[in-house]
Amino acid sequence: MSVELIPAPRAVEGATGAVVPLGHGTTLWAGPGTERTERWLRATLGQALGLPLRPGPPDAPDAVRLLLDDSLAPEAYRLAAVAGRGVEIRGGGPAGVFWGAQTLRQLIGPEAFRRAPLRRDPAPGVPAQVVEDAPRFRWRGLLLDVARHFMPKEGVLRYLDLMAAHKLNVLHLHLTDDQGWRIEIERYPKLTEIASWRTRTKFGHRASPLWDGKPHGGYYTQDDIREIVAYAAERHISVVPEIDVPGHSQAAIAAYPELGNTDVVDTTALSVWDTWGISANVLAPTDTTLRFYEGVFEEVLELFPADAAEFSAFVHVGGDECRKEQWTESVTAKTRIADLGLAGEDELQSWFIGHFDAWLAARGRRLIGWDEILEGGLAPGAAVSSWRGYAGGIAAARAGHDVVMCPEQYVYLDHRQAPGEDEPVPIGFVRTLEDVYRFEPVPQGLTEAEARHVLGTQANVWTEVLEDTARVDYQAFPRLAAFAEVAWSPLPAPAERDYADFERRMTAHYRRLDALGVAYRPPTGPRPWQKRPGVPGRPIEGPPPNR
Repeated sequence: MSVELIPAPRAVEGATGAVVPLGHGTTLWAGPGTERTERWLRATLGQALGLPLRPGPPDAPDAVRLLLDDSLAPEAYRLAAVAGRGVEIRGGGPAGVFWGAQTLRQLIGPEAFRRAPLRRDPAPGVPAQVVEDAPRFRWRGLLLDVARHFMPKEGVLRYLDLMAAHKLNVLHLHLTDDQGWRIEIERYPKLTEIASWRTRTKFGHRASPLWDGKPHGGYYTQDDIREIVAYAAERHISVVPEIDVPGHSQAAIAAYPELGNTDVVDTTALSVWDTWGISANVLAPTDTTLRFYEGVFEEVLELFPADAAEFSAFVHVGGDECRKEQWTESVTAKTRIADLGLAGEDELQSWFIGHFDAWLAARGRRLIGWDEILEGGLAPGAAVSSWRGYAGGIAAARAGHDVVMCPEQYVYLDHRQAPGEDEPVPIGFVRTLEDVYRFEPVPQGLTEAEARHVLGTQANVWTEVLEDTARVDYQAFPRLAAFAEVAWSPLPAPAERDYADFERRMTAHYRRLDALGVAYRPPTGPRPWQKRPGVPGRPIEGPPPNR
């Protein structure tokens, strides 16, 4: 494909070398339903190129025209740049128009990704051609773990812009864990007074002897969350909050000790965890705990309205890696197991998740959790994030549950990008840019009906060893660009994908990332300041790159 677009579009026609110029006389006409893209074009492209993009008639010869076309699928678009007729973007829905505008930005060039005009000759323009495009998957997600290392609000807004530039449409915001609570809940102020910060932080993998002795913390006020959700919705991105239950909850227990297994441990002595791994301090299966988290979720639902964007009805409850030692010793837990007629602690966890599944469903919302929630049965409307490989997603799809494929062996972007000692804090499986490009979200062996339950796919960025935004950038990019193409484009089977063509297009895309100020990993390896010499990681041998 001659056009250097990422993700690759379905079809490009008529690329002749002619250019449709953009100048101070270029007008912008927006049909009904395209107002969000109209605002984005004026604010983003207008600022980058120094163009007013004033309103004008749709038949102006140098206009940019936006309109809906119900003959297209909701996220599909058709961009036509024709000399003497301007640029027209048709979308099957408002989101389709917006994705077409992202393609327009790439076609103009790297200068369209800056925040002020470069004032270079020649004036900016759009190559004359027709681009027809539509996504392969509806759910094209990115998880940001802001619980382990807090990312201030401005960083989250920046990542929403980066997602939009790559046509990703779901931000999974991991807000709570053992190491921190990041969302203001007004009825429970200690969650931000106590649970939102820790006194020190393990530097590197949990086996590292190194510590950062500086207190670490932060949280989003409720108005911050409202701003994030609104900013995302303007970009047709759903924000799915994750509030972990019943494991990964030590920070909450440190703030409210009654949430823990008080008949087993002195929960009043607990603090927010300062190291990595899986804490044994899990929520007690009591009515007190249920009522507390119902109160949390009541405020969460208000902050994340179901109609903000396509997948905004989903609420993630975690449900993974819940250690059972305390429940095994707890008389309270044993009594609850007996009263409910359960077989043991595993079914107790299933009961816990089932309670919130029903609670959320009664309020018109959908529960989603990590694939452990399948154990013990799951209500029909719940969905599954398959992280422990493909098996959980296969089991969920065969049981009729919707699935988001995010297996750690393939799309955990905190994992190292190359073998050797140069990678900063090397952990996890080696997953190169090419490995991610050859990831296939739909598992083998599913029937056509079962495969329809695969809503899409998601890349996960966990931040135990990512202490700041520059480290997040390094781990996410350029692999997130490859992932975006996997999620959007109709690629052939992994072994048949043209990685050489992707690398060629990435040469142009690096210039866009440079313009955006993304601290990506260069193809030749980390820059000196991107390394973390002497900070130990934990390399893991992985399975073959693809199935």
